Amino acid sequence: MDSPVQRSFFATRDPAEGIAVLDEVFAVRGVRQSPEGLFDMALASTGIGSVAYERVRLKGSSCTGRTDGVGVLRVCHVTAGALSATSAGDRFPRTGPFLFPQRTFTTWWDELEATTVSLDPAAVEEHARQLLGNESFRLEFTGSRPVSPAMTQYWHGTVSHLARDLLPDDRAMSSHLVRSEAARSLATVLLHTFPGSFLDRNETVAGQSRPAPAGVRRAVAFIEEHVAADIGPADIAAAARMSVRGLQAAFRRELDTTPMAYLRAVRLDAVHRELLAADPTAGSTVEAVAAHWGFTHRGRFAAAYRDRHGQTPATTLRS
Repeated sequence: MDSPVQRSFFATRDPAEGIAVLDEVFAVRGVRQSPEGLFDMALASTGIGSVAYERVRLKGSSCTGRTDGVGVLRVCHVTAGALSATSAGDRFPRTGPFLFPQRTFTTWWDELEATTVSLDPAAVEEHARQLLGNESFRLEFTGSRPVSPAMTQYWHGTVSHLARDLLPDDRAMSSHLVRSEAARSLATVLLHTFPGSFLDRNETVAGQSRPAPAGVRRAVAFIEEHVAADIGPADIAAAARMSVRGLQAAFRRELDTTPMAYLRAVRLDAVHRELLAADPTAGSTVEAVAAHWGFTHRGRFAAAYRDRHGQTPATTLRS
């Protein structure tokens, strides 16, 4: 059976081969190489569904090209060398993270090392519609820089977790739940990091009437019944027979939390029960149990578990 994680690596010093791969992966066309210097390229890519993480190295002579940004949301972070992008007279930041425009733009690079994260615009837009509870919402990004230093750090932390903790872990990535949560988390951070129509939406639902508590009870029952399934805000709202935003408002009012936070709490309780029943002498580990319930970031999981259960997960396992 094919692996759910698609990995590839390519390296060449042949300009023709390298330029062909730049066209295929990044839609960079019309590449012109300066006459002096060599061409040295390496590209590593890891993909899960609609998300791809790429590490690229372009050494030797500087190059220019035209990039077609239509059909992909790609965020770049330059770790060495130089990269510039220009579109319709607008210049974009050279280090990052920055969101490439979703149109044709000119690029120039020299001794470049960079990482990129690519997402499917249709999947991100659908995720935004679920978060907003608005099926007619159209996603459009209006800027390339993060909206704040805090969101820059949030983006870096999420991508680092994806690259360092998730993608290399074949056992974790074999879980559809883990892969889906990773993709949703990345899409959520993208929507909140870069300016656009999502952030422009008014978070307050004007004139919304108070929903019946029965809707919250239906949502809670659905969450507890499907705690091990790959469910998101839209699934919970549909079970509650409410809009996503209406359910979020109801949860805050009735339970002082959100549907997804409630789902995480129920999963933490499931982890607690499984750790109590597990036998560490038979090979059971905190990491395996946590990953089974969709928790893959060790630090965040341990802190959340300790906040809810008053002890570390390792202590529970040994008890």
